[in-house]
Amino acid sequence: MHKLLAAACVFLLVFGLCRNTEPFPAVQSSRETVLLLGLIPEQQIFHQATRYTPLADYLSKKTGLKIKLKVLSRYGNIIDNFLAAGMDGAFFGSFTYAIAHAKLGVEVLARPENPDGLSTYHGIIFVRKDSGIRTIKEMKGKRFVFVDKATTAGYLIALHYFKENGVSDYKSYFRETYFSGTHMDAIHDVLNRKADIGAAKNTVFDRAVRENPEVAKELVILSKSPEVPENALAVRKDLSEPIMKRLKEVLITMHNDPEGIIILKNFGARRFVETTDRDYATVVSYAKTIGLDLSTYDYLNE
Repeated sequence: MHKLLAAACVFLLVFGLCRNTEPFPAVQSSRETVLLLGLIPEQQIFHQATRYTPLADYLSKKTGLKIKLKVLSRYGNIIDNFLAAGMDGAFFGSFTYAIAHAKLGVEVLARPENPDGLSTYHGIIFVRKDSGIRTIKEMKGKRFVFVDKATTAGYLIALHYFKENGVSDYKSYFRETYFSGTHMDAIHDVLNRKADIGAAKNTVFDRAVRENPEVAKELVILSKSPEVPENALAVRKDLSEPIMKRLKEVLITMHNDPEGIIILKNFGARRFVETTDRDYATVVSYAKTIGLDLSTYDYLNE
């Protein structure tokens, strides 16, 4: 009898401990068992899908939710699709997040930290080494390629650079300006002489150098911005609190899971770190400095 009672106590103790270690609260709404997340076109659409699909599959497995991805054709489409396509969240660039937070109230959860320990990036302005362009004065009358009006590195930072250097109307200052759609395309356009000057994200520039040594040989960086947060997952403001906690917890702990480590390595990250709205103070400050009201900002390319 004593042995039976002891066994029963052990069973109840173990059972109780197992129940108390339930990592996530239960999902209350069946509507939220499927989440649609958007991806900005930082790289070619195929590359974006290839990079993020294993991460989405991991999140699906660990949270019990069905995570679906939607790769968008341009940065500003993320804002539009929250309303038109009923998206639940997205991996936002720093400027698209600042815009979406101001317009839609989205809430940021986490962002990746790269293998070097950085979870930020900066914008760069670059030219061909043989262009003869090294100053803002020497840019006058040239061709400038932006990425998109809803990007930090590919637009906002360039406008801040112009303002700091006394250029109030860049459209009349340059012979031609246009939007390439992706950071990689902006880099290639300058490399291939389609444009004289370009703006892009340093992490994409570094990737371009690794893929094509000619980029480092032929291009030179003239200016770089302060650091801003890497592309982060943010969700709609009315997503249930248990779902938000579940997504954040899986992301910021996946580096402790052997399977998660493999996913992170292939994704190009060491781990995910918790992110808050305060991390975007530099982006918001830049927008205010050049006179942009994020709540009414027109992010559509002209």
